[in-house]
Amino acid sequence: MENVIDIQHLNKSFGTHEVLKDIDFSVEKGEVVSIIGSSGSGKSTLLRCINLLEKPSGGQIIYNGENILDSKHDIFAYRQNLGMVFQQFNLFNNHNVLKNCVVGQVKVLKRSKEEAEKVALKYLDVVGMSQYVNASPKQLSGGQKQRVAIARALSMEPDVMLFDEPTSALDPEMVGEVLRVMKELAGSGLTMLIVTHEMEFAKEVSDRVVFMDKGVIAEEGPPEQIFNHPKQDRTREFLKRTLKNG
Repeated sequence: MENVIDIQHLNKSFGTHEVLKDIDFSVEKGEVVSIIGSSGSGKSTLLRCINLLEKPSGGQIIYNGENILDSKHDIFAYRQNLGMVFQQFNLFNNHNVLKNCVVGQVKVLKRSKEEAEKVALKYLDVVGMSQYVNASPKQLSGGQKQRVAIARALSMEPDVMLFDEPTSALDPEMVGEVLRVMKELAGSGLTMLIVTHEMEFAKEVSDRVVFMDKGVIAEEGPPEQIFNHPKQDRTREFLKRTLKNG
């Protein structure tokens, strides 16, 4: 399989605080990778470095054979290939659901309004939100907002979808509807990189699970191995703590 993204010796510091230390990590086309770990372990920072919301302090991010951290690289063009779903939805409150999914396509991908609407409707249907096209985000529940945010990211037809704790801002009864959509996407062959604290979900949908601790990748492997036969003490400790509270 080809790697869509290949990260080599990635570092990120905020002042003197080193958040990511010498990270080597890759994602294959069509692979679903979940990143787990305690708060402050560097999971979200890794995701934000991959889509360059944070500028790495060192290392390389290879995408389609090129290091995108080279100064000559068009960061804007690279970012178009990554769909990002945040904890806090980040919808435009002054636009209705359909327009939220159209505006990026028209502005960035230069699609016609008609084509963009067609694509948006397709993905709103995928996430079960097509009957809400005219609703304003203010009228939606958290789970519905997050599903619109997923449709918006999908409408850009990215190579990779990045999810940063997509259920952590949701009320418990809304978590299921978002995970259900993500599960369907995972089954559709989409390349997905998911930072999550939903262990059952990670176990069920991932091809590979990465456990981060204190800014390093402490262990990675198939879900079966990570959850049932972790090799590292710190992985075992984390899972014991998390699953007990879950």
